[in-house]
Amino acid sequence: MSNKHNRRNFLKIVGAGGVATTAALYTPLAIGSASKKVVIIGGGMGGATAAKYMRMMDKSIEVTLITADKNYYTGFASNEVVSGERHMTSITFSYSGLRKHGVQVVVDTATSIDENKKVVRTANGKKFAYDRLIVSPGIDFRWETIDGYNAQVANTRIPHAWIAGSQTEMLHNQLHSMKDGGTVIIAAPPSPFRCPPGPYERAAQMAYYLKHNKPKSKILILDSKDRFSEFGLFTGGWKKHYGYGTDNSMIEWIPAYKGGAVEAVDVANMSVSGEFDEFKGDVINIIPAQKAGKIAFTAGLTDSSGWCPVQGNTFESTIHKNIHVIGDASIASPMPKSGYAANSEAKVCAAAIVALLSGNKIPDPSYVNTCYSVIAPGDGISVAMVYKYQNGKIVKVKGSGGLTPVEFNPKLREREVEYGHTWFNNITNDAFS
Repeated sequence: MSNKHNRRNFLKIVGAGGVATTAALYTPLAIGSASKKVVIIGGGMGGATAAKYMRMMDKSIEVTLITADKNYYTGFASNEVVSGERHMTSITFSYSGLRKHGVQVVVDTATSIDENKKVVRTANGKKFAYDRLIVSPGIDFRWETIDGYNAQVANTRIPHAWIAGSQTEMLHNQLHSMKDGGTVIIAAPPSPFRCPPGPYERAAQMAYYLKHNKPKSKILILDSKDRFSEFGLFTGGWKKHYGYGTDNSMIEWIPAYKGGAVEAVDVANMSVSGEFDEFKGDVINIIPAQKAGKIAFTAGLTDSSGWCPVQGNTFESTIHKNIHVIGDASIASPMPKSGYAANSEAKVCAAAIVALLSGNKIPDPSYVNTCYSVIAPGDGISVAMVYKYQNGKIVKVKGSGGLTPVEFNPKLREREVEYGHTWFNNITNDAFS
């Protein structure tokens, strides 16, 4: 990927790719029988977008969305809730908009999938028959990779806050209750994981709060990797705002080769252990290694990697026919695991299913992803890319996308924040309204 940010080319390619996709998405197909049934498991960015666009494309399809919660909390922008720059209500979305599109929303937990009978069963004992099933379960955690860390600890004392919701508020409250001079530990996960820039934006957001409220405090990032997404942009921003690399830095980053990978946690002593050292924290935020959501394992949709292999042009599982997997749980590399990628995959998947149910040709897909991060108010960065389907694989479109320039330009950085907040409004409106 070029280090030169070329937004004009990016938008040009997105626009070109978007013409075909949009035409496919908004053209109502001939309304036939009402016997076509699509069930969607998961009400996040992937599932919600697929449900809405499926109904927009073909109102003869009966779409049922099964979601475990009555509201959805976006992972993106949740770091601003942790710092206090944004309120929890601003990342909370109901499914009332989807109901207006004719989507049947069921608040329940899918517990099993019978791929032979094409039936989904739920915790409340209900059954849902389908012609095509979309599974968009998001992520689950590999708790076994860190001794002493589990779901109970995460829900009560040391949150991961990597699935937004109550733990986001818990981490916010812990940060704001911490004494001045305290230490925050962030344990960053190994790849692949949801939202690659997320842990480093979180450090910046926390540092911004501490700088202005508890300036004697420190943030220690213990990393399972030796490099991370947008490395130069983040470390440059930390240096500019938080003294990174100096004796007075608010942020210290310890990579894996220096013992940064966390192997164990001692809850009683509020400490974590790496390969070489033990570290004590006043607030500890462990983001564990990740895998596909539980129902993907229950249904046998995962391979040895813990993620779900799919056909890139339809997102149909390569293990079970008539079941499609989108979002973080799918193997869609080189696309990252992000909210925007899930939104894009959902549209490709919806268009493919509408075509398959109608006996039409599957459209040629295009995909897009952008991730915005706010290092401080008025200082934002981004990474973007456009993708296409070629020779049976998802590949990057040469010359598309890019990064914010490393050289600091205050006007550009301020615009990146505005772009990021506008993008947030647009994509949440796109999925839930």
